[in-house]
Amino acid sequence: MDRIESPLSSRRHSRLYLLGLLIIFTAVWFSNLEYRKLVRPDEGRYAEIGREMALSGDWITPRLNDLKYFEKPPLQYWATAAAFRLFGDSHWGARWWPATTTFICVLLMFWTGRRLYGEEVGLSAAAALGGCTGFIINSHLNTLDGGLAAFLTIALLGFLLAQHSGATPKENRRWMLVVWAALALAVLSKGLISVVLPGAALTLYLLVERDWRRLTRLHLGKGLTLFLLIAAPWFIVVSLVNDEFARFFFIHEHFDRFLTSGHRREGAWYYFVPILLIGIMPWLPFIALRLRDGWRRADRSLHPSSEASSALTPDPSPTSERGEAVLQPLRLLLIWAGFIFLFFSLSHSKLPSYILPMFPALTLFAAVEMHRMSPETLSRLAWGLAAAGGGLLLVVLLGGEPIAQAFSKETSPFEIVRDYIPWILASVAAFTAGASAAAGLFRTQPYSTAIVVLALGSLSAGILAMDGHDTQSRLSSTYHIVRDIEATNGPFDRNLPFYSVRMYDQTLPFYLRRPVTLVQYTDELALGLAAEPEKGIAQVDDWKIRWIALEQGYAIMNPANYAQFVIEGLPMRMLARDPRRVIVSRQ
Repeated sequence: MDRIESPLSSRRHSRLYLLGLLIIFTAVWFSNLEYRKLVRPDEGRYAEIGREMALSGDWITPRLNDLKYFEKPPLQYWATAAAFRLFGDSHWGARWWPATTTFICVLLMFWTGRRLYGEEVGLSAAAALGGCTGFIINSHLNTLDGGLAAFLTIALLGFLLAQHSGATPKENRRWMLVVWAALALAVLSKGLISVVLPGAALTLYLLVERDWRRLTRLHLGKGLTLFLLIAAPWFIVVSLVNDEFARFFFIHEHFDRFLTSGHRREGAWYYFVPILLIGIMPWLPFIALRLRDGWRRADRSLHPSSEASSALTPDPSPTSERGEAVLQPLRLLLIWAGFIFLFFSLSHSKLPSYILPMFPALTLFAAVEMHRMSPETLSRLAWGLAAAGGGLLLVVLLGGEPIAQAFSKETSPFEIVRDYIPWILASVAAFTAGASAAAGLFRTQPYSTAIVVLALGSLSAGILAMDGHDTQSRLSSTYHIVRDIEATNGPFDRNLPFYSVRMYDQTLPFYLRRPVTLVQYTDELALGLAAEPEKGIAQVDDWKIRWIALEQGYAIMNPANYAQFVIEGLPMRMLARDPRRVIVSRQ
């Protein structure tokens, strides 16, 4: 069977085609950064740390709500603070770092796939990552996991480029230095986990392949020097300035987080199974079908020509002409993903975003293996995705209101939950349309074209679902309640005290543009309050005395506490309320 002519077949056509795809993808990828309100906890927390850093000019000691905050290193705080200084406080500025760093991964995925397997696979790999549901969602939220996953992915892809059998000594040295620099930036993003994960994955790979000579190609001397030059200075300086930093960060935030349940983020051993199955969509069926063969295949890492068919021909020899073991990229990708999944499944601290670094490895695996499948098989699997999407579309269309009712409760009223339904319908429709189009294209067009279409459908679905979640921001953000009060009463007086009673909404300081005084609340701010106890009030009874003595001031509390204070006759005037918060002023 003759191969279908690829849009990448001619140099000029290839450049125009890739440029067009890049423009479309970029526009969709960055389209919603400003639109959505910041939601609690992470988005509000990390935006506020960046805002306070930009305002204070203290780039050494991160602060949250004007309290020392040492749970994570500062790289994303620095980037956010820089954006706020340059462009002002904004939702876009709060989210640009994870969105941009992950976008760079998509571009590097193209380069890596192209270098190892040819342009068609490179384009497919980039599209697969950009259309991966879990990667999309986490890339567009202001959390630290997006940046962490980005730098770990850069390290992984850099390692593949440095270690494949066709790499020259110069390429090996250059890309390994990229790996070491990426690992250092990952450490500055989220700590020691950034070296544990890749180090353990590499060790397992070397054990499986008995490829210990590869250690001589890591450029340990130069690499460690570069790593320390990038990663170490902040840790040294912050430890000198803050005596409490070292023990809290290295012991409490690493060993205690993994080994104990003190952070209240426990989950069953299968916690990440549904997250993985949903997060890797729409590539799950393609990966599942080829998982066994992908592991067994002795894979040629450097393609000999521009033709994907020859690029993907198995290498019958596990060793190079020099007698060195040939890197097996697909096995490394599966070991990388498998170890990350196992590591966090065993941890006592679990959050959905923790397994994010798995997705780039799995999408590169998927792209390679999809190019080894028949058009009929690919089309059949895509039709299966379209059928699943169509079934879900029908379920939501017919049962949207009962579903919304099932998810409704006192703190999540039906009227607000229901507003999300049209967006879910649009999201599922975009996914179904992309899968249906891809199913037809797999039989008539180059694989990369169909994969790009499927990825764009998935990306559009993810963006629509996230945009639609903004309908829930009255529940998950203080943006609306603050703006409603300011529209009626004018801006809050920054010279008056603002108390947060038995609660702390992480988005509130950002939208108030000021910290609040915590009342009988510690949680993640326990370290900061222990260092500066005068910035909080330990007991509600002490706050009541202070509140009664005030002439003017503000407070936020949950509806239950507000009702109790009303019964007690505490002098308050309600400024606004929503299902989860009440803001009052001193009468």
